[in-house]
Amino acid sequence: MSRLDTLVADAAQARAAGEPLPSPCVQICRIDARTGWCEGCWRRLEEIGGWMTMDEDARWAVWQRIAQRRATAPPTRP
Repeated sequence: MSRLDTLVADAAQARAAGEPLPSPCVQICRIDARTGWCEGCWRRLEEIGGWMTMDEDARWAVWQRIAQRRATAPPTRP
């Protein structure tokens, strides 16, 4: 299981418990020129930059987009 997989599970548990959501950051910070997503956490630059000021609903929306991106990405992605 990757670090991001663990964070996905942690985020779902935090959301269910009404606790603060963890950051998706896994310390692999490279933007894929083709997709515009970070290769480590699958966020776009505006999602990364805005994370600290987002409320929990906005953060959950980012987590949902990450899940969608990972589900529809080509299998060569980590």
